[in-house]
Amino acid sequence: MSYPSRDEILASSKGWVASFLNFLPGLGSGYLYQRRWKPYFFTITASTAWFALGIFLQGDSEPSQNEQIIGISGLFFISIVTVIEANLAFKKSSNKTKAEKEKIISSEKKGWFK
Repeated sequence: MSYPSRDEILASSKGWVASFLNFLPGLGSGYLYQRRWKPYFFTITASTAWFALGIFLQGDSEPSQNEQIIGISGLFFISIVTVIEANLAFKKSSNKTKAEKEKIISSEKKGWFK
């Protein structure tokens, strides 16, 4: 029994589900769905750093309306980048596995006697 490759696992997922899960909470949970740990931890680190930077720059004062918009915009930017990256990774692995399957099928059809 052979185990599926990383590309086969990624291609077996649904691209729109991963994109939706990355966009909705904005914390890279679509990467968990795709079983991609490095991008997930990078997204969590970026989000945590964004929160920490906001808290550090805010100090003891109450955040203004502009500071709140900047904070939400940063999280929105992170989620948009993860949506695009997850969708591109899905398409790349899907095309790669499709090409590998076509290569296997075409090599099986070449012989006369089997």
